[in-house]
Amino acid sequence: QVQLAESGGGLVQAGESLGLSCAASGTISSIYVMGWYRQAPEKARELVATISGGSTNYADSVKGRFTISKVANTVNLQMNSLKPEDTAVYYCYCNARSRSWDVNRNYWGQGTQVTVSS
Repeated sequence: QVQLAESGGGLVQAGESLGLSCAASGTISSIYVMGWYRQAPEKARELVATISGGSTNYADSVKGRFTISKVANTVNLQMNSLKPEDTAVYYCYCNARSRSWDVNRNYWGQGTQVTVSS
C-alpha cells in the first residue's frame, strides 16, 4: 500500500499565502502522478493541480496563484493570493504502483482544511 501524509493547512486572510506538503510512503515501485484536489462544503471534489514528470496541470481558477512542485516522493502546493473561494478541504492525490500490485492505483490523503477569510 501507499500512504499519503499531508501537512499544512490553516486559517488565513484573503490575499495571504499558505503552503501544503504531502509525502508518499510505503512499498512504492513508481509514482506517476501527484497532486492536490479540494472539496468545498456541499460541492464536488475538484482538481487543483497535478504534476507528472515535468508536466504540471492547474485548474483555471488557481492558475497564476498556485504552484505545484515535487521532489522525490513529496509534492508541495504553494498557494498565493488566496481568496475566500479557495476555502475547502484539500486532499493529496497520488497515482502509483506498489510492490503489492502490478497496475497503477489511486491513493488519497485524509485531507487538510484551508480556510480563507474575507
